[in-house]
Amino acid sequence: MYHQLENPQYLYLLLIIPLLVVVFLFQLFWRRKKRAEFGDLELVQRLSPEASSFKPVLKFVTLSLALVSIIIALVNPKIGTKMETVKRQGIDIVFALDISKSMLAEDIAPNRLEKSKQLISSIISTLGNDRVGIVGYAGSAYPVLPMTTDYSIAKMYLQNMNTNMVSSQGTALNDAIRLSETYFDAVDTSKLIILVSDGEDHGADSDAGSELAKEKGIKIITMGVGTESGGPIPIKNDSGSLSEYKKDSKGETVITKLNTDILEKIAKNTNGGYIAGNNTKEALGRLKNAMDNIEKTEFETEQIAEYQTQYQWFLAVAFFLILLDVFFFEKKTTWIQKLNLFNKK
Repeated sequence: MYHQLENPQYLYLLLIIPLLVVVFLFQLFWRRKKRAEFGDLELVQRLSPEASSFKPVLKFVTLSLALVSIIIALVNPKIGTKMETVKRQGIDIVFALDISKSMLAEDIAPNRLEKSKQLISSIISTLGNDRVGIVGYAGSAYPVLPMTTDYSIAKMYLQNMNTNMVSSQGTALNDAIRLSETYFDAVDTSKLIILVSDGEDHGADSDAGSELAKEKGIKIITMGVGTESGGPIPIKNDSGSLSEYKKDSKGETVITKLNTDILEKIAKNTNGGYIAGNNTKEALGRLKNAMDNIEKTEFETEQIAEYQTQYQWFLAVAFFLILLDVFFFEKKTTWIQKLNLFNKK
Protein backbone atom coordinates (compact mmCIF):
# COMPACT_ATOMS: atom_id res chain seq x y z
CA MET A 1 0.00 0.00 0.00
CA TYR A 2 1.17 3.52 -0.81
CA HIS A 3 -0.23 6.56 0.95
CA GLN A 4 -0.62 10.20 -0.01
CA LEU A 5 -2.17 13.21 1.73
CA GLU A 6 -3.88 15.58 -0.69
CA ASN A 7 -4.23 18.55 1.71
CA PRO A 8 -1.69 18.03 4.53
CA GLN A 9 -1.98 21.67 5.63
CA TYR A 10 -5.30 20.84 7.34
CA LEU A 11 -3.41 18.65 9.84
CA TYR A 12 -2.60 21.86 11.71
CA LEU A 13 -6.27 21.99 12.70
CA LEU A 14 -5.57 19.05 15.04
CA LEU A 15 -3.92 21.61 17.34
CA ILE A 16 -7.47 22.66 18.26
CA ILE A 17 -7.99 19.38 20.14
CA PRO A 18 -5.51 20.06 23.01
CA LEU A 19 -7.04 23.52 23.38
CA LEU A 20 -10.55 22.03 23.65
CA VAL A 21 -9.28 19.54 26.25
CA VAL A 22 -7.94 22.39 28.39
CA VAL A 23 -11.25 24.29 28.08
CA PHE A 24 -13.26 21.16 28.97
CA LEU A 25 -11.14 20.36 32.04
CA PHE A 26 -11.45 23.98 33.18
CA GLN A 27 -15.23 23.74 32.80
CA LEU A 28 -15.35 20.54 34.91
CA PHE A 29 -13.24 22.22 37.58
CA TRP A 30 -15.44 25.32 37.49
CA ARG A 31 -18.67 23.28 37.79
CA ARG A 32 -17.28 21.27 40.69
CA LYS A 33 -16.21 24.47 42.43
CA LYS A 34 -19.67 26.04 41.99
CA ARG A 35 -21.34 22.91 43.38
CA ALA A 36 -19.05 23.03 46.39
CA GLU A 37 -20.05 26.66 46.95
CA PHE A 38 -23.74 25.67 46.72
CA GLY A 39 -23.43 23.07 49.44
CA ASP A 40 -21.92 19.75 50.49
CA LEU A 41 -20.98 17.76 47.34
CA GLU A 42 -22.52 14.52 48.66
CA LEU A 43 -25.75 16.33 49.49
CA VAL A 44 -25.84 17.99 46.06
CA GLN A 45 -25.44 14.59 44.40
CA ARG A 46 -28.35 13.24 46.44
CA LEU A 47 -30.49 16.15 45.26
CA SER A 48 -29.74 15.19 41.64
CA PRO A 49 -29.40 11.39 41.70
CA GLU A 50 -29.89 11.03 37.94
CA ALA A 51 -26.98 13.36 37.02
CA SER A 52 -24.06 11.42 35.57
CA SER A 53 -20.46 12.52 36.09
CA PHE A 54 -19.29 10.19 33.32
CA LYS A 55 -21.68 11.22 30.53
CA PRO A 56 -20.21 14.75 29.98
CA VAL A 57 -16.78 13.18 29.52
CA LEU A 58 -18.21 10.60 27.11
CA LYS A 59 -19.97 13.33 25.09
CA PHE A 60 -16.78 15.40 24.92
CA VAL A 61 -14.68 12.42 23.77
CA THR A 62 -17.30 11.52 21.14
CA LEU A 63 -17.46 15.04 19.71
CA SER A 64 -13.64 15.34 19.78
CA LEU A 65 -13.29 12.12 17.80
CA ALA A 66 -15.90 13.41 15.35
CA LEU A 67 -13.89 16.63 14.91
CA VAL A 68 -10.69 14.63 14.34
CA SER A 69 -12.49 12.54 11.70
CA ILE A 70 -13.70 15.68 9.91
CA ILE A 71 -10.18 17.14 9.88
CA ILE A 72 -8.73 13.91 8.45
CA ALA A 73 -11.49 13.95 5.82
CA LEU A 74 -10.35 17.47 4.85
CA VAL A 75 -6.77 16.18 4.55
CA ASN A 76 -8.17 13.52 2.17
CA PRO A 77 -5.76 10.59 2.57
CA LYS A 78 -5.32 8.51 -0.56
CA ILE A 79 -4.19 4.93 -0.94
CA GLY A 80 -2.36 3.61 -3.98
CA THR A 81 -2.68 -0.09 -4.56
CA LYS A 82 0.35 -0.82 -6.71
CA MET A 83 3.49 0.54 -8.33
CA GLU A 84 3.75 0.29 -12.08
CA THR A 85 6.22 1.34 -14.76
CA VAL A 86 4.75 3.52 -17.49
CA LYS A 87 6.15 5.10 -20.63
CA ARG A 88 5.78 8.84 -21.06
CA GLN A 89 6.74 11.47 -23.58
CA GLY A 90 7.95 14.72 -22.14
CA ILE A 91 10.81 16.91 -20.98
CA ASP A 92 13.02 16.71 -17.91
CA ILE A 93 12.70 20.11 -16.23
CA VAL A 94 14.64 21.46 -13.27
CA PHE A 95 13.34 24.60 -11.58
CA ALA A 96 16.19 26.59 -10.02
CA LEU A 97 14.69 29.12 -7.62
CA ASP A 98 16.62 32.06 -6.17
CA ILE A 99 16.05 32.11 -2.37
CA SER A 100 18.49 34.89 -1.50
CA LYS A 101 17.41 37.73 0.82
CA SER A 102 16.97 40.11 -2.12
CA MET A 103 14.01 37.97 -3.18
CA LEU A 104 12.12 39.31 -0.15
CA ALA A 105 11.91 42.75 -1.78
CA GLU A 106 8.28 43.80 -2.19
CA ASP A 107 8.55 45.73 -5.46
CA ILE A 108 6.48 42.83 -6.85
CA ALA A 109 3.48 41.86 -4.69
CA PRO A 110 3.51 40.12 -2.30
CA ASN A 111 7.29 39.83 -2.72
CA ARG A 112 9.69 38.45 -5.33
CA LEU A 113 9.99 35.03 -3.70
CA GLU A 114 6.26 34.43 -3.29
CA LYS A 115 5.66 35.70 -6.81
CA SER A 116 8.29 33.24 -8.09
CA LYS A 117 6.61 30.38 -6.22
CA GLN A 118 3.25 31.31 -7.75
CA LEU A 119 4.86 31.42 -11.17
CA ILE A 120 6.55 28.02 -10.85
CA SER A 121 3.40 26.46 -9.37
CA SER A 122 1.39 27.76 -12.35
CA ILE A 123 3.96 26.31 -14.75
CA ILE A 124 3.79 22.90 -13.04
CA SER A 125 -0.02 22.98 -13.31
CA THR A 126 0.25 23.25 -17.10
CA LEU A 127 2.57 20.24 -17.46
CA GLY A 128 1.41 16.80 -18.51
CA ASN A 129 4.01 14.05 -18.79
CA ASP A 130 7.15 15.96 -17.90
CA ARG A 131 9.42 15.13 -14.99
CA VAL A 132 10.32 18.00 -12.66
CA GLY A 133 13.00 18.65 -10.05
CA ILE A 134 13.66 21.65 -7.80
CA VAL A 135 16.88 23.38 -6.73
CA GLY A 136 17.17 26.32 -4.35
CA TYR A 137 20.14 28.65 -4.31
CA ALA A 138 21.56 31.80 -2.74
CA GLY A 139 25.29 31.96 -1.94
CA SER A 140 25.34 28.23 -2.68
CA ALA A 141 22.96 25.75 -4.29
CA TYR A 142 20.79 23.29 -2.37
CA PRO A 143 18.93 20.21 -3.75
CA VAL A 144 15.24 20.43 -2.80
CA LEU A 145 13.43 17.74 -4.81
CA PRO A 146 14.81 15.08 -7.19
CA MET A 147 13.12 14.30 -10.50
CA THR A 148 9.50 13.26 -10.10
CA THR A 149 6.19 13.14 -11.97
CA ASP A 150 4.24 13.74 -8.74
CA TYR A 151 3.28 17.38 -9.23
CA SER A 152 1.41 17.65 -5.91
CA ILE A 153 4.59 16.71 -4.02
CA ALA A 154 6.58 19.18 -6.14
CA LYS A 155 4.18 21.99 -5.23
CA MET A 156 4.34 21.09 -1.55
CA TYR A 157 8.16 21.23 -1.51
CA LEU A 158 8.03 24.47 -3.49
CA GLN A 159 5.75 26.19 -0.98
CA ASN A 160 8.08 25.25 1.90
CA MET A 161 11.08 26.97 0.32
CA ASN A 162 12.33 30.10 2.12
CA THR A 163 15.39 32.34 2.45
CA ASN A 164 16.64 30.46 5.54
CA MET A 165 17.34 27.24 3.63
CA VAL A 166 20.78 28.44 2.55
CA SER A 167 22.93 30.24 5.12
CA SER A 168 25.39 31.91 2.72
CA GLN A 169 23.97 34.89 0.87
CA GLY A 170 24.41 36.04 -2.70
CA THR A 171 23.04 34.62 -5.94
CA ALA A 172 25.25 31.72 -7.04
CA LEU A 173 23.80 31.23 -10.51
CA ASN A 174 26.79 29.13 -11.54
CA ASP A 175 26.33 26.73 -8.61
CA ALA A 176 22.59 26.52 -9.29
CA ILE A 177 23.15 25.56 -12.92
CA ARG A 178 25.85 23.00 -12.10
CA LEU A 179 23.68 21.33 -9.44
CA SER A 180 20.68 21.33 -11.81
CA GLU A 181 22.80 19.55 -14.43
CA THR A 182 23.31 16.61 -12.04
CA TYR A 183 19.53 16.01 -11.95
CA PHE A 184 19.47 14.80 -15.56
CA ASP A 185 20.13 11.08 -15.13
CA ALA A 186 18.95 9.98 -18.59
CA VAL A 187 21.18 10.56 -21.61
CA ASP A 188 18.58 10.78 -24.37
CA THR A 189 15.91 12.94 -22.71
CA SER A 190 15.24 16.58 -23.60
CA LYS A 191 16.63 18.69 -20.78
CA LEU A 192 15.51 22.12 -19.62
CA ILE A 193 16.48 24.34 -16.69
CA ILE A 194 14.03 27.10 -15.77
CA LEU A 195 16.01 29.52 -13.65
CA VAL A 196 13.96 32.08 -11.67
CA SER A 197 15.83 34.99 -10.12
CA ASP A 198 16.18 38.75 -9.79
CA GLY A 199 19.78 38.40 -11.09
CA GLU A 200 21.13 40.44 -8.17
CA ASP A 201 24.54 39.89 -6.53
CA HIS A 202 25.46 37.04 -8.88
CA GLY A 203 29.20 37.14 -8.27
CA ALA A 204 31.96 36.28 -10.70
CA ASP A 205 32.10 33.54 -13.32
CA SER A 206 28.30 33.29 -13.36
CA ASP A 207 28.14 32.09 -16.98
CA ALA A 208 30.59 29.19 -16.63
CA GLY A 209 27.76 26.82 -15.74
CA SER A 210 25.74 27.88 -18.78
CA GLU A 211 28.66 27.08 -21.07
CA LEU A 212 28.84 23.57 -19.61
CA ALA A 213 25.07 23.22 -19.95
CA LYS A 214 25.33 24.13 -23.63
CA GLU A 215 27.95 21.42 -24.16
CA LYS A 216 25.58 18.88 -22.59
CA GLY A 217 22.63 19.97 -24.73
CA ILE A 218 20.73 21.53 -21.82
CA LYS A 219 18.58 24.55 -22.57
CA ILE A 220 18.18 27.25 -19.92
CA ILE A 221 15.18 29.55 -19.82
CA THR A 222 15.64 32.38 -17.34
CA MET A 223 12.82 34.30 -15.70
CA GLY A 224 13.40 37.67 -14.11
CA VAL A 225 11.25 38.65 -11.14
CA GLY A 226 11.49 42.21 -9.83
CA THR A 227 11.60 45.75 -11.17
CA GLU A 228 14.43 47.86 -12.49
CA SER A 229 13.51 50.61 -10.02
CA GLY A 230 13.91 48.01 -7.27
CA GLY A 231 12.98 48.08 -3.62
CA PRO A 232 14.44 47.73 -0.10
CA ILE A 233 15.03 44.32 1.53
CA PRO A 234 12.79 43.91 4.61
CA ILE A 235 14.17 42.32 7.75
CA LYS A 236 11.42 40.77 9.87
CA ASN A 237 11.37 39.71 13.51
CA ASP A 238 10.32 36.31 14.86
CA SER A 239 6.64 37.27 14.78
CA GLY A 240 6.84 38.09 11.07
CA SER A 241 6.48 41.86 11.52
CA LEU A 242 8.75 44.31 9.76
CA SER A 243 11.73 45.16 11.95
CA GLU A 244 13.81 47.30 9.58
CA TYR A 245 15.24 47.39 6.07
CA LYS A 246 18.67 46.03 5.23
CA LYS A 247 21.42 48.67 5.35
CA ASP A 248 24.93 48.81 3.94
CA SER A 249 28.15 49.56 5.82
CA LYS A 250 27.41 53.29 5.60
CA GLY A 251 24.02 52.86 7.25
CA GLU A 252 22.08 53.55 4.06
CA THR A 253 19.10 51.43 3.00
CA VAL A 254 20.05 48.86 0.35
CA ILE A 255 17.95 49.00 -2.82
CA THR A 256 17.90 45.74 -4.79
CA LYS A 257 17.12 45.97 -8.51
CA LEU A 258 16.30 43.45 -11.22
CA ASN A 259 19.42 42.63 -13.25
CA THR A 260 18.24 41.35 -16.63
CA ASP A 261 21.66 41.47 -18.32
CA ILE A 262 23.11 38.39 -16.63
CA LEU A 263 19.85 36.43 -17.01
CA GLU A 264 19.61 37.23 -20.72
CA LYS A 265 23.26 36.25 -21.21
CA ILE A 266 22.78 32.84 -19.55
CA ALA A 267 19.70 32.13 -21.68
CA LYS A 268 21.46 33.20 -24.88
CA ASN A 269 24.46 30.96 -24.15
CA THR A 270 22.25 27.86 -24.21
CA ASN A 271 19.87 28.88 -27.01
CA GLY A 272 17.12 29.25 -24.40
CA GLY A 273 15.34 32.51 -23.78
CA TYR A 274 14.71 35.22 -21.22
CA ILE A 275 11.14 35.79 -19.95
CA ALA A 276 9.93 38.62 -17.71
CA GLY A 277 8.10 36.88 -14.88
CA ASN A 278 6.19 39.77 -13.32
CA ASN A 279 3.08 39.10 -15.40
CA THR A 280 2.17 35.46 -14.78
CA LYS A 281 -0.24 35.07 -17.70
CA GLU A 282 2.16 36.60 -20.21
CA ALA A 283 5.11 34.61 -18.83
CA LEU A 284 3.18 31.32 -19.07
CA GLY A 285 2.23 32.08 -22.67
CA ARG A 286 5.82 32.76 -23.70
CA LEU A 287 7.09 29.71 -21.84
CA LYS A 288 4.51 27.46 -23.51
CA ASN A 289 5.64 28.67 -26.93
CA ALA A 290 9.27 28.01 -26.01
CA MET A 291 8.54 24.52 -24.66
CA ASP A 292 6.49 23.61 -27.74
CA ASN A 293 9.70 23.98 -29.75
CA ILE A 294 11.55 21.50 -27.53
CA GLU A 295 11.42 17.92 -28.78
CA LYS A 296 9.62 15.54 -26.42
CA THR A 297 11.38 12.28 -25.62
CA GLU A 298 10.03 8.97 -24.38
CA PHE A 299 11.12 7.70 -20.98
CA GLU A 300 10.07 5.11 -18.45
CA THR A 301 9.07 6.09 -14.96
CA GLU A 302 7.64 4.31 -11.93
CA GLN A 303 4.50 5.71 -10.43
CA ILE A 304 1.86 4.62 -7.97
CA ALA A 305 -1.29 3.71 -9.83
CA GLU A 306 -4.94 3.60 -8.81
CA TYR A 307 -4.90 6.16 -6.00
CA GLN A 308 -8.28 6.19 -4.30
CA THR A 309 -9.59 8.85 -1.94
CA GLN A 310 -10.55 7.75 1.59
CA TYR A 311 -12.18 10.91 2.97
CA GLN A 312 -15.70 9.44 2.76
CA TRP A 313 -14.92 6.85 5.45
CA PHE A 314 -13.84 9.53 7.90
CA LEU A 315 -16.93 11.62 7.12
CA ALA A 316 -19.07 8.54 7.80
CA VAL A 317 -17.34 8.00 11.16
CA ALA A 318 -17.82 11.70 12.03
CA PHE A 319 -21.53 11.54 11.12
CA PHE A 320 -22.00 8.37 13.20
CA LEU A 321 -20.29 9.91 16.24
CA ILE A 322 -22.33 13.12 16.00
CA LEU A 323 -25.52 11.05 15.68
CA LEU A 324 -24.43 8.95 18.65
CA ASP A 325 -23.82 12.06 20.71
CA VAL A 326 -27.44 13.13 20.21
CA PHE A 327 -28.57 10.09 22.23
CA PHE A 328 -26.13 10.74 25.06
CA PHE A 329 -28.01 12.58 27.81
CA GLU A 330 -26.22 13.92 30.86
CA LYS A 331 -28.15 11.66 33.19
CA LYS A 332 -27.40 8.12 34.25
CA THR A 333 -28.46 5.29 31.97
CA THR A 334 -31.26 3.29 33.62
CA TRP A 335 -30.39 -0.13 32.24
CA ILE A 336 -26.72 0.21 33.29
CA GLN A 337 -27.84 1.17 36.80
CA LYS A 338 -29.97 -1.99 36.96
CA LEU A 339 -26.93 -4.12 36.15
CA ASN A 340 -25.34 -2.86 39.39
CA LEU A 341 -21.84 -3.69 38.12
CA PHE A 342 -20.15 -2.33 41.24
CA ASN A 343 -22.60 -3.93 43.77
CA LYS A 344 -23.86 -0.61 45.05
CA LYS A 345 -26.80 -0.79 47.42
